[in-house]
Amino acid sequence: MTELCIENYTIPASVLGGKNPLPDLPGPPAPDATSAFDPNMTEAERAFQKAAEVRGCLPYRIQDAYDRSEAPRPLRAAVLENERLRATFLLELGGRLWSLYHKARRRELLYQPKVLHFANVALRNAWFAGGVEWNVAVRGHAAYTCSPVFASRVAAGDGSPVLRLYEFDRFRCFLFQIDFLMPDGEAMLLVRPRLLNPHADTAAAYWWSNIAVEEAAGHRVVVPADRAYPYGYQGRMEEVAVPVRDGIDTSYPTRIPTARDCFYRIPPGNRPWIASLDGGGAGLVHASTARLKGRKLFVWGMGPGGRRWQQHLGGRGTAYVEIQGGLARTQSEYVSMPARADWSWTEAYMLMEADPAVVHGADWTASHRHVQERLDALLPQTRLEALHGETAALADRRPEEILFRGSGWGALDERLLGWHGHAPLRDRALSDATHGHPTAGGRATPAAQWPAGIVFEEASLGEDQAPWLALLDKGALPRHDPAQAPGAWMTAAPWRRRLAESARTPAGDHWLTWLHLGVAAHRAGEMAEAAEAWRKSLARQPSAWAYRNLAVLARHQGRAGEAADLYLRAAELKPDLPELQTECGRALTEAGRFADLDRWLNGLPQAVRRSGRIEMLAARAATERGDLAGAEAILERIELADVREGEIALTDLWFSIQEKRLAAAEGVPIDDALKERVRRTLKPPKRLDYRMSQA
Repeated sequence: MTELCIENYTIPASVLGGKNPLPDLPGPPAPDATSAFDPNMTEAERAFQKAAEVRGCLPYRIQDAYDRSEAPRPLRAAVLENERLRATFLLELGGRLWSLYHKARRRELLYQPKVLHFANVALRNAWFAGGVEWNVAVRGHAAYTCSPVFASRVAAGDGSPVLRLYEFDRFRCFLFQIDFLMPDGEAMLLVRPRLLNPHADTAAAYWWSNIAVEEAAGHRVVVPADRAYPYGYQGRMEEVAVPVRDGIDTSYPTRIPTARDCFYRIPPGNRPWIASLDGGGAGLVHASTARLKGRKLFVWGMGPGGRRWQQHLGGRGTAYVEIQGGLARTQSEYVSMPARADWSWTEAYMLMEADPAVVHGADWTASHRHVQERLDALLPQTRLEALHGETAALADRRPEEILFRGSGWGALDERLLGWHGHAPLRDRALSDATHGHPTAGGRATPAAQWPAGIVFEEASLGEDQAPWLALLDKGALPRHDPAQAPGAWMTAAPWRRRLAESARTPAGDHWLTWLHLGVAAHRAGEMAEAAEAWRKSLARQPSAWAYRNLAVLARHQGRAGEAADLYLRAAELKPDLPELQTECGRALTEAGRFADLDRWLNGLPQAVRRSGRIEMLAARAATERGDLAGAEAILERIELADVREGEIALTDLWFSIQEKRLAAAEGVPIDDALKERVRRTLKPPKRLDYRMSQA
């Protein structure tokens, strides 16, 4: 008998902290931004991908206030189980499927780290390893991966409980839901995601299910493909044969030297699946209906950087790889979703037990054919497709109970749709043009009906939504002291129009309105309009927020000195804000103003001065003035919680110190030859080495 309950799940974990009050204002795109595309993509397809790309995380805020603590932390979890299987979902952290436990075999099918450490891997910064992550809307890990989502109880046709997770996506202004079913008596978890395009135009759809499984010697990733697109974070993709490349059998993750993705090209007509199997031929198999056609393997690699990343994320003695399933062939791509489309598919998560002699045999084709035969016996593709069809009506069934609340943005969007006295969107087929969510191409269009199965309670509205409710109800954002944080950002076209209307009234013509208008303009790519709005904000009332945003613009436009000056003015107004002070120190460094950097460091409050990023800047300043021992002492004690995936700042600084020391000892200049020699002959301390491309 299947049961569903809510309970506390306790794990040693870092403190996530609050949201960064500074808006994420990215600079111009890199010229090689399309290097990770499928090499067989047409020019028209590439143009669609470029138009669909989302840069930065606005309107969401960055999550970078986490630490490296490991105190026991109780998390609210949903548990769905029957007599054979138990699935645990972390509702405060994106609904992550954290555990899938096979009772008869007493076996955990997913990777679970010893400690839940956040790290700078996602679009909003914070991310953590383990379980199954639901990546929706945009690439770069989901906006909700470290945020609460709604959870509800739904009754299936036979009365058994179904867990439903859902949220309102602010990037695309559409909805997603995931229904989880566990048939009585079967050791199988069925996952039924659903994406809805409410717009009158084609939208860019995105989904990848990221499944963490144990990395261990002798484990093999098996997939029905002989061709793949590997991507090692350098250069462009190319199509190659698998599994053997350059003498390495890459189906065994522990044989791969450096971090890399491998996107498998499953032949058309073959059922899509992927499995990670141990030396005994057992492990997790992930299969799906045809829509979820992509499959991928990600490894950190066996080099020192990869090992450091594994320790950084999961603690000592644990390691993982990811097997993934997605809508597109590669993870860099969006899929064109027609207007008003309602897409769904079904995924199955099960224990696979196959003949180890065949699984690990030298004949790759025989290996994956054997596993597919076992999969077909466990769950024929015809039955999986039939289950998907049979559960279609379930997707629109109203919840019996809301088990956990997510954000208030869905409820706010309903209020927006009800503006001017209109009924909420759920009660009518189409809204009028006052809604006008932007599509990937930027045009405002009406939205379609939301399904009855998704309920955003009024009680979910909170502090973040309160100013925007005031804009809707009273015509203006509430005034407050510029020393306070500006609150949550709203950048969609209908909100920008209301802000502009408000700015023309006495009640709305104040610093905060113009600050938000500038952020919305920047998000739309209108830099001149953004700068003008922030200057108007300063004219109404000076604030650290407007000075900082103008500094970001100056920095991106190559005006390093002006950016440093603007940052100093902002930093003076908010000396206790670590995120702002860090940006200020970087700007001074980029401008080469190391005397100003030293004065700035000496004036910082001690609580700010101790942050890892500020310590990095202090080490850089010490290196520049020749205090190499002081710089190394800082590096020895530094704890950089938010080291970015692919970032090599720590090793670069360590190498810079060694270059200066060697140049002084030998009386030679620091040239390319000396730099190459230092990197070739010296090894940085393991705790500093996060390089993903070093074997």
